[in-house]
Amino acid sequence: MRRVFYLCGITEQRIPRNVCISPARWVADDGLLGLGENFESEKGCVMEQKKKRFLLLWLCVSAALLVGSFTAPGGVRTETIQVTMRDAVLHESNQINLFGIRPVNPGFISSLVVTAAVLIAAALIRVLVIPRFRQVPGRFQLVLEQAVGVFDGLAKSNSPWRNSFLGAYVFAAGAYIFFGTLFELFGVQAITTNGTPITLPAPLSDVNAAIMLGALSYGVIVSGAIAGNGLRGIGSALKEISLLISMSFRLFGALLSGLLVTELVYYYTHLSVVLPVIVAVLFTLLHALIQSYVLTMLTALFYGEMSEPKVRRPKAPAAKAKGAA
Repeated sequence: MRRVFYLCGITEQRIPRNVCISPARWVADDGLLGLGENFESEKGCVMEQKKKRFLLLWLCVSAALLVGSFTAPGGVRTETIQVTMRDAVLHESNQINLFGIRPVNPGFISSLVVTAAVLIAAALIRVLVIPRFRQVPGRFQLVLEQAVGVFDGLAKSNSPWRNSFLGAYVFAAGAYIFFGTLFELFGVQAITTNGTPITLPAPLSDVNAAIMLGALSYGVIVSGAIAGNGLRGIGSALKEISLLISMSFRLFGALLSGLLVTELVYYYTHLSVVLPVIVAVLFTLLHALIQSYVLTMLTALFYGEMSEPKVRRPKAPAAKAKGAA
């Protein structure tokens, strides 16, 4: 409180040191220090000072990093940018040994790590957090309920006939895409079979993972067609076989583009200090949100269309022969 008075030009001689004045009393007592009606403006004065200091500090740090990026000596490159970006897609050289069994793509290791992390977090939330939910939700409970409500509403609005399984699937798929895409921001390191370090990419930047998630989503759509219309629904689902390819490569292309741009930025020393912060947020956070929404929306939309019960049209009665035989 004294700091508020000091920053706003109020001398300490008017405030006894052994007196604690609450904001409520300060405003309620008309005429107390003659400033009760100006409490909000004086409180805003402190917030404005903090914002200016933070902005100044942020500008100084950014300027220092920018100068350092142009003055730091460049490292020795053992491969060209073409080879670096090609390996980011095909993983021909930078592979990781899987427990001594065989070398695998870094994206496969990322998928194992993300899957284990999501399953462990889900188990801990179910055992430790959900039993303690209150009538008045806290912050984490509110975020969790909002996330579940979004995907549950997505399933019910697109498939009012069958949505219990669909809601669970789109929530799990959306969570995996979101956290799997954010995984590359943590910069988890691994050692390749060549003995060089590598940063683990997003799991779905590997074409195999993207195809499998697209195939799984298409399998859910086919299951909805069978559940709603029996074996007749398989024919309707097979007409939309292009969904398997479109969902897979849409997801793969979006995440791969972010990976390639990041590789390009990190390859050049002069761009690898300040710019990656912006690039990482732009291509990772936005892709995590957009791709989670796109795949879950397409899955829920086509699941609802395929699971809708088809009403059979009654056959027209056979025309009776006219005239006498």
